[in-house]
Amino acid sequence: MRRILAVTVLVVAIAACGDSPPSSAPSAVATDTPVAAVTPRPAVADPARIRIPAIGVDAPLVRLGLAGDGSMQTPDFGKAGWYKEGPRPGEPGPAVIAAHVDGKSGPDVFAKLGRLRKGAKIVVVDKSGQTHQFVAGKTQQSAKTALPTEEIWGETAKPALRLITCGGTFDRASGHYDSNVIVWADSV
Repeated sequence: MRRILAVTVLVVAIAACGDSPPSSAPSAVATDTPVAAVTPRPAVADPARIRIPAIGVDAPLVRLGLAGDGSMQTPDFGKAGWYKEGPRPGEPGPAVIAAHVDGKSGPDVFAKLGRLRKGAKIVVVDKSGQTHQFVAGKTQQSAKTALPTEEIWGETAKPALRLITCGGTFDRASGHYDSNVIVWADSV
């Protein structure tokens, strides 16, 4: 949606830069048809915290961008991260939150993500203090080389979450897992 909006703004801006003289604005015409008032939807603040009581998650959220290789950055140990180039939790579309399953010092924020059951409650608190509630849907493990990217990043009409962590087999030589665990969640 943001991409469409950006392209629309760009097209309007380019059209406004033409060399034609400006036309006069159309005159207002009275009508018997009532016009509904447009109430702007308040902006959703950046997320600050994620809570998943069923698996003991209560962690701060940090902003994540892209790493130098084009992959999504990962948060530091003990934190979860929200991908800032996508929707915020509570906005239409799939907000993506990632955290590590473990690290050198033991289990991390999403250590039990693969055990999250369908119907479990997920709460994201934003920086304004507003809570955004979601319910867990399916959980899937996918090889990192075969992630269902269209399904993860594809647009949704309503707010949604995608929770992602590492899973599968740990390769000691590379220091990485071979798969990702993904949880799909919808707003309630």
